[in-house]
Amino acid sequence: MGDSIERFPLFPLGLVLLPGEPQPLHIFEERYKTMIETCLEEESEFGILWMGDHGLQEIGCTAEITQLLERAEDGRMNILVQGSRPFRLERRIDDMEYPAGDVELLDEEDGEAEPDPEAGMAARRGYADLVERVTDSRPSEGDLSELSAYGMAATIAFELDAKQELLELRSESERLSRLATLCGRAMERLEHAEKAAERARTNGRVHH
Repeated sequence: MGDSIERFPLFPLGLVLLPGEPQPLHIFEERYKTMIETCLEEESEFGILWMGDHGLQEIGCTAEITQLLERAEDGRMNILVQGSRPFRLERRIDDMEYPAGDVELLDEEDGEAEPDPEAGMAARRGYADLVERVTDSRPSEGDLSELSAYGMAATIAFELDAKQELLELRSESERLSRLATLCGRAMERLEHAEKAAERARTNGRVHH
């Protein structure tokens, strides 16, 4: 089991934050202005949990404030955070000025010394193919070798449920395998959209 943190500040949002992923946030509600001010003063982290259609998820990611971008006179703030570690919400705390809870930081599964090389190769190949398709520029082998599953997924606009699934997996091999599948599906959707756009461009035209 991982370390536990009591009365940890929580920020339910309509997004999923992954470890290592940067995310800008606009802080305007009074309770969250108070929470962020406290985190800035104490140089401490808070937790982001996805508030989706099925309610608040139990697995979230701690967020480190890396930059205070702007502060308005009324206390509103624009900040930049970066995901740090996955956690599980064990118990909600309702007697503080802002949402909080007792959380457990999540470790990787025991027994995996190194990720599965085949899973890593498949994920990085699929990721590179997708990036090249979208940007016309393929990542170098050196850059790819330094990217984890979280690092690759953080640069792609996957559906939130897919990102949540990656966040909850406790094995890098499992994350890499799942990422390869997600990249493959994204490529298929791109190809389908391009074919549909091409058909739309040619409909109604007279061909000589």
